[in-house]
Amino acid sequence: MSDTPSEPILTYLMDMDGVLVRGAQLIPGADAFIARLRAANKPFLILTNNSLYTPRDLQARLALSGLHVSADELYTSALATAQFLHRQAPGGSAYVIGEAGLTTALHDVGYILADTSPDYVVLGETLSYSFVRLTQGIRLILGGARFIATNPDVIGPTEAGIVPATGAVAALVYEATGVKPYYVGKPNPLMMRSALRKLGGHSETSMMIGDRMDTDIIAGTEAGMTTTLVLTGVTSREAVARFPYRPTHIAESVADIEI
Repeated sequence: MSDTPSEPILTYLMDMDGVLVRGAQLIPGADAFIARLRAANKPFLILTNNSLYTPRDLQARLALSGLHVSADELYTSALATAQFLHRQAPGGSAYVIGEAGLTTALHDVGYILADTSPDYVVLGETLSYSFVRLTQGIRLILGGARFIATNPDVIGPTEAGIVPATGAVAALVYEATGVKPYYVGKPNPLMMRSALRKLGGHSETSMMIGDRMDTDIIAGTEAGMTTTLVLTGVTSREAVARFPYRPTHIAESVADIEI
């Protein structure tokens, strides 16, 4: 597999952790890659399944790592979830189990946060899950509210170690209700299409860059995009052969991707 795309790529989507940063550390060459995209006038979005933070929060956190991007260049599973709900039921209501990244995104599309008779129960990332709120969410789902989760990740990294993530808590709610959530974030290609719509891009001329085969690469593949796996995250070159699908290209890091 060549590291150089054979088709002209006009727009780029990329994962954040493992591609541009590793925790709070900038991956060498990531800032130069973003600079090359800007110099070539290639629109891009940085994607993350983490729904904890607003784009402005993430912008500040990345700046501390040495990567300077605008809030408009960041796209979270919370934003994708809000856009999905806005298209499904404009002006609806939701009972939210999550943080400011999710509640702000829902407010911005005109959703009302409701504790009684909501259209949806929306589960996102939080570092302080409340048993009381989970119980209320379970009761609302049993009462007929539709169940949405921002992403299926079962664990997430923190500086202190891994923590249970949205997918793990969603499993608890599913066991209590028998209702499966609809996951909006990666690997659902819906998030890719939503991001491309925001950029005005098309899958045939767009690339998805990621470090995970089971989220980034499969999502890009199912959305019909060119995909590039970088080896600066969780996937080794040898591990690629275990999957029934392949990335279009493999690169040691984003620093090696030609534009």
